[in-house]
Amino acid sequence: MITVQKSITLPDTYPLGRLGRLEELLFFDIETTGFSGEHSQLYLIGCTCFRDGSWQLLQWFADAPDAEKTILTAFFEFLKQFTAVVHFNGDGFDIPYLLKRCRVHGLDYDFSAVQSVDIYRRIKPYRSLLGLESLKQKSIERFLGIFREDQYNGGQLIEVYHAYLHGHDDRLYDMLMLHNREDLEGMPLILPILNYPDLLEHDFTLLDQTIREVPDLFGDMQPALILRASSAYDVPVDISRTVSIGSCTCHLSISGSTLSLEIELCSGTLKHFYPDYRNYYYLPFEDTAIHKSVGEYVERSAREKATPQNCYTKKTGVFLPGLAGIQRPEFKIEYKDKLSYLEYEENLFADPEDLNRYLHGILKLS
Repeated sequence: MITVQKSITLPDTYPLGRLGRLEELLFFDIETTGFSGEHSQLYLIGCTCFRDGSWQLLQWFADAPDAEKTILTAFFEFLKQFTAVVHFNGDGFDIPYLLKRCRVHGLDYDFSAVQSVDIYRRIKPYRSLLGLESLKQKSIERFLGIFREDQYNGGQLIEVYHAYLHGHDDRLYDMLMLHNREDLEGMPLILPILNYPDLLEHDFTLLDQTIREVPDLFGDMQPALILRASSAYDVPVDISRTVSIGSCTCHLSISGSTLSLEIELCSGTLKHFYPDYRNYYYLPFEDTAIHKSVGEYVERSAREKATPQNCYTKKTGVFLPGLAGIQRPEFKIEYKDKLSYLEYEENLFADPEDLNRYLHGILKLS
């Protein structure tokens, strides 16, 4: 086994305190001769950590096939100093792979004592909202405006490692170590992507709301709610998306720490359906339902038993496409419609909890 430890300089791209205490974070990446933990070999583990006021790079390299057990032991013993590991898709590959290789060698190490921070998994729920073409690291780099070209891919490096084992050529060794080091040094460059889940998973504060006329798909002017809210977090790249809420359209944008929504409103007369229809009468001449306690005083010829489809009262006004969770009466155009509405009032989002239920509901549709 060859062990390398040196001080390096890493850019400050993200508040690492959000992930844990800086001195207890371990960034790591592995190099293998294949994807299968049973039928391939681990030959390099690299990691970075903050120690004594500076960043340290550590690499354990298997300079012979029988050195794999040694580098596994060295890594897991070193891991005992930390409370969290940070990686890209390590939950899907690196960690399961290391555990399989431990079992092959009869080692009882695991990751149970540390928190796993997987950049890939943190950002996966927001792929559509961010418009990422894929969840590969290069796709995230392009989204963030980072353009770096690796000279070698994983398959080529496998051949380089096999060639190294035959001749122990220092140039091949340097090539393998440099590739792993560049992967580790590149990880801070994509950390700003974590600002998106930071912003999207926390509460917003209402800045302002206005109603204005905007053209619909046919060019007709329709009322729309313009809602702006702020976050305690900033995103590095602005995003803008159009979200469908039933037949209504919502334009969503996030710039810095500000989220803006432009949501089509519905003007007219809608119906509020009572779920306990058996306790109501329907009055066909008035086209409304009333509770039986009052309906008993209406002539029998002017009333009938209510059904789920006609157990409603009508309301004329301006309505906002609704999402579950806000404790306000819901309205629909017809009983079977999946989309419900809330009557729009200036104080609709006076309760911060209602505001955040609505905003997070919109974001889940994105």
